[in-house]
Parts: sequence; structure tokens; C-alpha cells
Amino acid sequence: MAVVTEAQVLEALSTVNDPEIKRPITELGMVDGVTIEDSLITVKLLLTVSGCPLKDTLNRDITAAVGTVAPAAAVVVDMGVMTDEQRKDMQTMLRGGRADREVPFAQPGSLTKVFAIASGKGGVGKSTVTVNLALAMVKRGLKVGIVDADIYGHSIPDMLGAGDIRPTQVEDMIMPVPIKGLKVISIGMLKPRKDQVVAWRGPMLDRALVQMLSDVYWGDLDVLLLDLPPGTGDMAISLGQHLPNAEVLVVTTPQPAAADIAERAGTMASMMHQRVVGVIENMSYLQIPGGERMEIFGSGGAAKVAETLSARFGYDVPLLGQVPLDTALREGGDAGEPIVVADPDSESAKILQGVADQLSGRSRGLAGMQLGLAPAGRF
Repeated sequence: MAVVTEAQVLEALSTVNDPEIKRPITELGMVDGVTIEDSLITVKLLLTVSGCPLKDTLNRDITAAVGTVAPAAAVVVDMGVMTDEQRKDMQTMLRGGRADREVPFAQPGSLTKVFAIASGKGGVGKSTVTVNLALAMVKRGLKVGIVDADIYGHSIPDMLGAGDIRPTQVEDMIMPVPIKGLKVISIGMLKPRKDQVVAWRGPMLDRALVQMLSDVYWGDLDVLLLDLPPGTGDMAISLGQHLPNAEVLVVTTPQPAAADIAERAGTMASMMHQRVVGVIENMSYLQIPGGERMEIFGSGGAAKVAETLSARFGYDVPLLGQVPLDTALREGGDAGEPIVVADPDSESAKILQGVADQLSGRSRGLAGMQLGLAPAGRF
């Protein structure tokens, strides 16, 4: 075997990212040493927690990385666990000096676009729209996170096939669950039991939202989507207080009963000084074999919401898309395989991808952001 140095092995290990934190294991202090003996290379790895669910992934990635500089060597990954002090040091490094309970997306320097998915009433497919928009944005190459803020009706984990996966915790910092290219957190992932009922009121709901925004290590995101509870209650108010820069998408169905209530969700966002960037109509029509469209829930509801909100706010609130009533769309959510991934050529997937493309065009940037600069005096 050609001579390989410890420095070469460490350089190769710097290309291995922790699957949850998405940062190099060398940068995180997880590599506790490298031993080279003849044709055997041993990497001492420190896991953040003893029951790390992705240790097999780390073992595989480390072995492959070392193999790039020592293809003939046998590689052993000796796994230990970080001490409390080491975990605290890593937490401090990840926070970058940011204070605890500080929402990173509300800070002046944040470039993450935040979209809150709202509806006036339940049952209009808000969560289905959320997961499909998120995955459609991932297909565009964006780094996307989802906060399932629908505390009582949290369905995002099941729709993504996350099942009983629980997030890893490093001290008081929570790692979002990586799934299908997304970073996801839900109150459903934090409960001791899946069937436990959440019976919280205002202050507890507020604390839950703050925890999911500030205690979770999100890293660098292009887009964060929040699936809100239906209506104009405590969570909508808390969102306006903690994320006034969030832009709101209103989901409705065509029927007047749903559309009238959806207008209230949009008006609530405006009252919290948030901008409503569009309306999405779900269950718009049923495509029947003859090529005709059957409007089971009526028609024109979302267009009316968009028109009313545009007139009320004094700026354009567009109708972004009309998603048909589609059995495959429902089945994809039930099976944990959303339609934009499972059947991207379907009519529903194309419309949802089109909505995501419109929103993705609102890319993050410095326009309108206060840069904290003061004019210098004259010379």
C-alpha cells in the first residue's frame, strides 16, 4: 500500500458531512483521531448521542472517503460518544454566538424566504399543498425546511413517510429530521407517543412555535415553509409576532363557504403586517375520462379570494394555481410519497410544480433589507 499520511486521511474526512447537521464531521469535532497501521486505517468517531440513528450512514461515508486516498487499506470506524462538554462546544459553534431562543429567520441578516401556508378552515388540503410545494422546490435545487405548526392536526410526518422517526437532540439543540431532501420538524416528532393528544392553549402554543423555530438547528435554508393550523387563532398571532417577515399563501377550495373563510385568513395575515403572496385552489375540478371537467365543489372560489384580497390590500394577490381533485394526490400523501415525486408528469404534480416555480422565483436577496450601515462623515 502506498504511504498515506494522517493529514491526507483528515482531508478526505473533511468531505464527509454529518447526515443531520449537514456540516463536515471534522469541523464538528466528531473525528477524535486517526490511526494508520500497515494496511489498516482506524478512524475514531464521536457520535453526538449514543443511539445515533444514522451511524450506519456515517460508517459508509467515512469508509468511502478514506478509500479515495487509500483504496487498498482496510478501514475501521471506531464509534464513541461525545462528552457533555464536547456537545456544548459543538452547540456553541453551531449557534455562532446567537442567543438561545432567538429565531434566526427573523434576524435582519437572514436570507431565508419564509412562506406560511394558511387556510380559513380545515380539510382543504393545506398540508398536502405544503409537502408537495416543498419537494417541488427541492427539485429546483433549493435547500428547504418544513415546520409542521399545525399542533392539533400534525400530518406532515406521515405524508412524508417519516413514520416514527424522532429528531436527535444535542444538549438543548434539536436536529431536524432529514427526509426526501428536506429538513422537517413537527410536534408529532417531539411527543413521547404518537397517539398522545395535544391539549394546549395560547402560551403553550406560542412556546411550541418558538421551540421549533429557535431550538432547532436549521442551518442555511433557502426556503422555510410553515404548515399553519386552520383559522385565525393563537398560532397565526404568534407567527405574526415571531416572524413578521413571513409571506402568506392562502389555500382554499372553490366552494363559497370555504372561500369566504379563506379571506379571513388572508386578512389576519395583513393585520399582523405580513404580505399575502398568493392563493392556491385545491380540489378545483375532477377530470373525467371524456376530457371534461366536473366542478364538484363549484367554481370561482379562489379567484374571488384573490380579487377581494387584492382590492382590500392595495396590491396584487394572484391566483397561483388550481389543483384538481386527484385520487393519486391523496394516495401519495397517505403512502408517504407525495405526487410531485411519485408521479411528476401528472396534472396535479405539474400544477404544484408550477406554483413552486413561481414562488422560487422570489429568490432570497438583499432587496429591502436593512444592512446596518451608517453614512460616513464628509472628508
